[in-house]
Amino acid sequence: MPHRACVAAAVAALSFADIASASPPTDPPVKSDSGCFAVGGGYLRARMRGAIDLDLNWKNEEMLCEGGPRPPGKNNVSNGIRVSIAGPAHGDGNRIRLVFGIAGLKEGRGGKALRTNVTVLFEGEQRIFATQGDDKCTVDTLAQERVELLGKDRAVYRVVARGFCIAPATSLSNQERLLLTSFDFAGRVEFSDDDRRADKTSNY
Repeated sequence: MPHRACVAAAVAALSFADIASASPPTDPPVKSDSGCFAVGGGYLRARMRGAIDLDLNWKNEEMLCEGGPRPPGKNNVSNGIRVSIAGPAHGDGNRIRLVFGIAGLKEGRGGKALRTNVTVLFEGEQRIFATQGDDKCTVDTLAQERVELLGKDRAVYRVVARGFCIAPATSLSNQERLLLTSFDFAGRVEFSDDDRRADKTSNY
């Protein structure tokens, strides 16, 4: 079984929220050939401490970005947005990906003090760390700006956010910890007419 499929299966068994972004969706969003955004402006800076000590500083052309609305929550209520950002691939094919599941947002909206679920994937190493809930990390401030149209019914937004975590993400074995002490990014989310119709039928 391909590596990504193995990771997705293991994660599903443990019910880690937002890890589905680690494997390609059935209908993947269109990705720019020039990094996160064709027009530039994507970035990610993050400080990690614990099982691995890293200071990330990725620029637009080094990144792979995707995102959109999170799956509906209880009673089919809108559940915010999900932003997935992968960094540069190493020679051995390994790559770090961060997935932010941010609650309390709709298309085009900004916010402050937003509860956030964070997942860190070391692709090619079969290592995953997840907060397993949105009570450990917070997005201090967030803004969405529409930057592209993909046909008449799909729009792309730049999501600019910064935040921190007060408790670590844990590994699948629950034996390792990784604390994201700070993060700051400009990532990508896409919305379609189907997303908008689903949002109108929710009680959010």
